[in-house]
Amino acid sequence: MDKKKSKVLIIGGTGRLGFHLAQLSLQSSHPTFVLIRESFSVSSSSSDPTRQQKIHSLSTAGATLLKGSLEDEKSLIEAVKQVDVVICAIPSKQALHQKPLIRAIKQVGCIKRFIPSEFGADPDRTQISDLDHNFYSRRSEIRRLIETEGIPYTYICCNLFMSYLLPSLVQPGLDTPPRDKVMIFGDGNTKGVFMKDSDVAAFTISTLDDPRTLNKVLHLRPPGNVYSMNELVDAWESKIAKKLEKIYVSEEELLKKIKETPYPDNMEMIFVYSIFIKGDHTYFDVESSGGVEGTKLYPHLKYTTISRYLDTLL
Repeated sequence: MDKKKSKVLIIGGTGRLGFHLAQLSLQSSHPTFVLIRESFSVSSSSSDPTRQQKIHSLSTAGATLLKGSLEDEKSLIEAVKQVDVVICAIPSKQALHQKPLIRAIKQVGCIKRFIPSEFGADPDRTQISDLDHNFYSRRSEIRRLIETEGIPYTYICCNLFMSYLLPSLVQPGLDTPPRDKVMIFGDGNTKGVFMKDSDVAAFTISTLDDPRTLNKVLHLRPPGNVYSMNELVDAWESKIAKKLEKIYVSEEELLKKIKETPYPDNMEMIFVYSIFIKGDHTYFDVESSGGVEGTKLYPHLKYTTISRYLDTLL
């Protein structure tokens, strides 16, 4: 007989990743609860039709909708009491908004696992703390609070979503891949990792009742999704059957451009520097760092490779 599936609360369930998480949770037969604001109930006349459509879809699929928000600690306590696992998928820049949720989880005391809103590079291993306007330090602050409170956790480090930077072939300021000339940062050999958000959701949901991922960092570095800039450009040239003019941008030149460009307009370049100059996605070994690698734990899970994603850009 199958082990009983954990009951899951998803916060941020109408966002891009959160919606996939809720869908995958339901498809995996987890009793699924989604926290939504009063203004976004199924019956409300919200001015955001896309969000309303998502809420209706989740409700129809069997999700239990709970009224509340991160600003309402009482609603958080009532929601957390009903589940075993909490997943937060709010935007990265709102990381510190999870503090009331952590207080609620601590107060209720029944949560078997908390997955905070990370879903990017490992904030404890990035090497750009002087540049990133506290983007990663906020996530590290949340980690330390979770650990201090003794809350069981899994941190998901999927590195970059394919919808960010990859559509431009890592060309800051562009929306589509170049067909004439391309900038390559550094020597072009440092590797980054890209994951499709729906695949990140599938790996995340697989961890929920898995003791191997409890109090661990789950890193995603799937074969076929770890590319250097030189490899990206080679793959794109092969697909469009054309050689591009390559403009190499040194570390010094990129840093100069970052410092000359005001925040937040320089964030794309900061991420490029982090990934393809400093190597923040790949400079460390996952196992020796105490983490676990998702594709080794769940080899059965299918995922979109970078090559397949580039085909959609043709």
